[in-house]
Amino acid sequence: MLRDAFPEDFGLAGSLWTRQSVLGLVEQTYGIPLSVPGIARYLRAWGLAPREPVDRACALCAMAVVQWQSDRYPEILQAAQLERADLYWAGRTRLHGVSPATEVVAAVSTRGWVRFLVTGETALPREFLSRLASQAGRDVHVVVDGSWATTEWPRRIPDGVVLHALPTCERGR
Repeated sequence: MLRDAFPEDFGLAGSLWTRQSVLGLVEQTYGIPLSVPGIARYLRAWGLAPREPVDRACALCAMAVVQWQSDRYPEILQAAQLERADLYWAGRTRLHGVSPATEVVAAVSTRGWVRFLVTGETALPREFLSRLASQAGRDVHVVVDGSWATTEWPRRIPDGVVLHALPTCERGR
């Protein structure tokens, strides 16, 4: 139901999926009362769980990510704070237990908010970034993990979005 759909397609609030919107969809569609922690457990089982920056890197890039966190990340965090922007960490994963193969593009904010899109698209979706900024209601800085090479990023970045690349073997430092 979530693939290539948005909460508003089901009359729910929000422009991207959240724990709360999935909870609303389950209750609306199946009449099953669940809690937000219960939905969070389901999402985690499907592969949608926050990950640490080093977990987002391959073994060869781990040291570059640790160095990046100490050198570059404080500048990004400070810039986001000065602009009163939200800061998200974005990546993609394959949804577990679903056929055909389905990608999930997810962003987790430094405040713990989880926003995601279930899609078949393999490039970093411009619409995801645009909706992320609109749902936040302010500018967003997004640290993008190695799920996408920079060549797979949108050619035109939506207004209000600043992208930052986490180091990977493909991009170098």
